[in-house]
Amino acid sequence: MSEKEIKTSSVLNNIEDMGIDLDEQQPVNRKRILVIDDEPGSVNLLKRIFMSNGFNVSGAFSGQEALKKINEIHPSLVILDLLMPEMNGEETLTAIRQVMNVPVIVLSAVDDKNRIVKMLQSGVDDYITKPFDEVELLARVNAVLRRAERYTPDHTYSFPSISLTVDLDTYEVIFCNTRIQLTGKMFDVLSLLARNAPKVVNYQELTLKVWGENTPAVRNRLKYLVYLLRKEFVAIDPSIEVFENIDRLGSRLCTNGNHTST
Repeated sequence: MSEKEIKTSSVLNNIEDMGIDLDEQQPVNRKRILVIDDEPGSVNLLKRIFMSNGFNVSGAFSGQEALKKINEIHPSLVILDLLMPEMNGEETLTAIRQVMNVPVIVLSAVDDKNRIVKMLQSGVDDYITKPFDEVELLARVNAVLRRAERYTPDHTYSFPSISLTVDLDTYEVIFCNTRIQLTGKMFDVLSLLARNAPKVVNYQELTLKVWGENTPAVRNRLKYLVYLLRKEFVAIDPSIEVFENIDRLGSRLCTNGNHTST
């Protein structure tokens, strides 16, 4: 896709209203869009459109790269092309659904009614054909985001018994009134445990959702990462037991407020 595929162009908003390129900077609390397209020109063009309208944007040039980016930036919305080598749009959509329930809009040059119906039936939230109208694209993106917010539960998990709050939207972790700064993978593990608390999350689910694979090496990385997580919390209050590892099974948050002796 080139700039000729856009029928209209918008005037850039004030610089204060612009989003950021998530491939270049750390995110701030704005809606995050992941653009998946094997053509760099398409990705760069869409980045410019969305950033000029206040969104934070990241690009992926393949389905495999997209799966890694999803775990890194936790997008609010995915823009997905269909015609990609190695891992096409349908395969990428299936893989995305296995790791995250995120709204997906297909943006493709494929203008076949049967293909469009098939994609909508498979769970995409909208389908837009190229060439596209920029104003219509933004309107559809905002409409999908509004629908998602309407049906999305509260993304803040609070566990008063262990003085812990986890906000999945702002990536904020508060423990004993102290803000903890976690790496992306550490936050991914913590958020999975928070979503499922107080149930045990097995090691296979943790490794597949955080790293996209379940090998002995990845399991060792997971165990080390949980060890680092525990150190972060122990440094603040060693008397509160936050994590529990169940041998050969998985990990969980100790939401019953167990305290250890110091």
